[in-house]
Amino acid sequence: MSKEPDVFAGRSVTVKVPATTANLGPGFDTLGLALSLYDDLTVTVRAEPGVTVDVVGVGEGEVPTDETNLVVRAIAHTFAKYGQSMPGLNLVAHNSIPHGRGLGSSGAAIVSGIMAAKGLLHGVVDLDANALLGVATELEGHPDNVAPALFGGLTIAWTTAAGPQHKKLMVHRGVSPLICVPESTMSTALARSLRPASVPHEDAIFNVSRSALLIAALIQSPELLHAATEDKLHQNYRASAMPDTVSLLQELRSHGLAAVVSGAGPSILVLCSDPAERLLAADLVAKHTATPWQSLMLAVDFKGATVNLHPVEASA
Repeated sequence: MSKEPDVFAGRSVTVKVPATTANLGPGFDTLGLALSLYDDLTVTVRAEPGVTVDVVGVGEGEVPTDETNLVVRAIAHTFAKYGQSMPGLNLVAHNSIPHGRGLGSSGAAIVSGIMAAKGLLHGVVDLDANALLGVATELEGHPDNVAPALFGGLTIAWTTAAGPQHKKLMVHRGVSPLICVPESTMSTALARSLRPASVPHEDAIFNVSRSALLIAALIQSPELLHAATEDKLHQNYRASAMPDTVSLLQELRSHGLAAVVSGAGPSILVLCSDPAERLLAADLVAKHTATPWQSLMLAVDFKGATVNLHPVEASA
């Protein structure tokens, strides 16, 4: 039976969720990596019904600030899934993850909402790791971004009859990610529409071998990253939609750097084998004069999403 909304009166939670990069070249819809760039969210229960949303930073003045906001929808979905009535809420979002750039912004918004619901539902409903991943995948459609956003590190995600599953792995300490962010955006729906319905058998075998090698490179042998990030399943098919990305990608790879399209693009992920190689990559990006790119030297986030429930203040 649903708890009455006043059960949650006075509750407030803060949530922190990392950006993610998916695919990592050959690991299409399977591999994801959490990065040290974060969206922060504060959600406070209020006496009045409905929601207010304040957005600071990325998306300010652009994303919806009512019930259609993706974070609000994720909170509402989670409450409804577990038979709870959602109380009135005030949301304040401080966003740093670029939108429409292949860095998991929608996955981060969904995870932010689910983690906020987890905190608000503390003591009423227990949401374990499997439940969190299941709800997030229901909303996102696939687990490759939401798994690293939830759990941090390098994640392998797959689906079974019992629902989405994941395995978290620790990345070799020498791996130094560089994210190259262009001014342009890319629709994930458009990127997915450019994939063919089927691929040649030899291309599938090629990517299976590279995906297996990529796991070894990321956790044990970073010197293999360039060979391990080759792909024949999705990047070439999407090339026509992001020519500037392809141009920089080719230049970086011609210098032996493990550069791939980040998620659906158009950002580029460079998996450098050490910090010195990352400086070289950043220098090449700065000299690439075709279009301006922002270089972000990020760490791998190993913690994933966090939520803190603040004590309810006693009435005066």
